[in-house]
Amino acid sequence: MKARVKWVEDVTFVTESGSGHAVVVDGAPEYGGRNLGPRPMELLLMGMGGCTAFDVVTILKKARQDITSCEAVLEAERADGVPAVFTKIHVHFIIKGRELREPQVKKAVDLSADKYCSASIMLGQAGVVITHDHEIIND
Repeated sequence: MKARVKWVEDVTFVTESGSGHAVVVDGAPEYGGRNLGPRPMELLLMGMGGCTAFDVVTILKKARQDITSCEAVLEAERADGVPAVFTKIHVHFIIKGRELREPQVKKAVDLSADKYCSASIMLGQAGVVITHDHEIIND
């Protein structure tokens, strides 16, 4: 896996993934940015959310659950000092579908957290306390 990060100006950067997708990363105005894109740590949190949501959707589809929507809402706390690393992350899944079964949804969330989501497992091994819960909305 590869990525490229190119400085544009001030604290604005364009990041490009090895697969050719680009994202603008910028800082807050008080740090010289113009708020043109997410902060680097926000991007890290978003990446973890995407990783775990990908797993949950894939697992539920394999379990033949009629899923129509999956949303992962993440809240993170950071250390007060430098480096301001993540200390806690909570992931709340909102899963919508038809006749979704609680045991299958719980299993999908647990499997992502404990076995499949590389991003959350890596952060957990670095000392971040990661918790998760879920709600099911049957359409």
